[in-house]
Amino acid sequence: MLQSAATGFGWLAFSALQAQGATASRSPLAPKKPHLVPRAKNVIFMFMQGGPSHIDSFDWKPELARMASRGSAGRYLEPVFSFKQNGRSGLPISEIFPHLGAQADHLCLLNGMKTNNPGHQQATVALHTGSENFVRPSFGSWIVYGLGTEAQDLPGFVTIDPITEHGGAMNYGSAFLPAMYQGTRIGGGQRGISNIANYHLTPSDQMRQMKMVQHANRRLLARAPGNPEIEGLIEAQELAFKMQTSVPLTLDLRREPERVRRLYGLDSRETTAFGTQCLMARRMVEKGVRFVQLTHRGWDHHNNLRKNMRSGATQIDRPMAALIADLKERDLLDDTLVIWGGEFGRSATDQKGTRDSRGHNAAGYSMWMAGGGVKGGVRYGATSEVGDKAVSGIIETPDLHATILHALGLDHERLTYTYSGRDFRLTNVSGKAAKGIFV
Repeated sequence: MLQSAATGFGWLAFSALQAQGATASRSPLAPKKPHLVPRAKNVIFMFMQGGPSHIDSFDWKPELARMASRGSAGRYLEPVFSFKQNGRSGLPISEIFPHLGAQADHLCLLNGMKTNNPGHQQATVALHTGSENFVRPSFGSWIVYGLGTEAQDLPGFVTIDPITEHGGAMNYGSAFLPAMYQGTRIGGGQRGISNIANYHLTPSDQMRQMKMVQHANRRLLARAPGNPEIEGLIEAQELAFKMQTSVPLTLDLRREPERVRRLYGLDSRETTAFGTQCLMARRMVEKGVRFVQLTHRGWDHHNNLRKNMRSGATQIDRPMAALIADLKERDLLDDTLVIWGGEFGRSATDQKGTRDSRGHNAAGYSMWMAGGGVKGGVRYGATSEVGDKAVSGIIETPDLHATILHALGLDHERLTYTYSGRDFRLTNVSGKAAKGIFV
């Protein structure tokens, strides 16, 4: 019988086995050699739930403004915010992102994005897993499966305050990949992992308990050498014990200088929530966590587009700019691929006739990347003159995933897992990396 420790630590060890794995040299989560020369080592993905309007943020459409002003059948809605050229590159970015505009020369705007389905559920799950219809591993899980993690006492994949709708846990789950590759969820309110502390035993008593349990497990392993379940539990117990110290220290933002806390907007009610996520993400990649996902809600603007989009931008603008600047200052930006985007974009037309509304648009939208060997200060791809569909430099969902894997040195066609008699991959039977976005 496998031995697990008492309440608190036992749950954490099980969590470490199921969700984080272990970091011993024989562990599946030990760092692995990539297929190609990598440009990036880590990923920070900022998911904007709801589908932000590309036309009013990162896809400058002066022709749409002209057509709307001429009243072309009364259908078109002009960009509701003005655009400003930023940095030495002159990258056009909406006025609602002034702080991010100051980092324009690090941004690669992906203006030719495209996905298949304009429904939130299908598009969100497809973005995260590569399939809108079937339960598949999240792309964060694929990355950790392919590369392992440098973190010795933290999870390899962390998701902060993820959505509970539109696929929920599917968006950070491992599906048929071993459970050790799934994302570890950190809640928005408690800013930590459940049961991280043991309230029943002192640290010294807990250490004695662990030694006793590990001694019993190693005796069992001696009778069944190479048993992966026993080896995994032994390693998970040790990682869980480390996590009880490392996780609270990593998530304790009070250890940051006041200057850094202000940089991320932790001194403002509007920016504290997302600023906390961004600062936590920087601390995690600094510790070697392979994949960190942040989530910001409220980008489904069928009504009150101007007010609600400006409000959402205010909440994330300063923290995002701080994250890029802070990574740069710490020599982490070259090794960290930062990704921003939602599940799709918005329509060029006025959905409800209010001159303040846009519907869903899957045929063309924008995301952006920074760091990780990506060219800065450039626009890659384009939508039509009115922004309703991608027409050049098109990056569909499998292409996006292939591109992210390519940045990390992984060949999407070689990153496979055999399940139920078939070799599966994140990009299924398609996908082409957009190699032109890299230096």
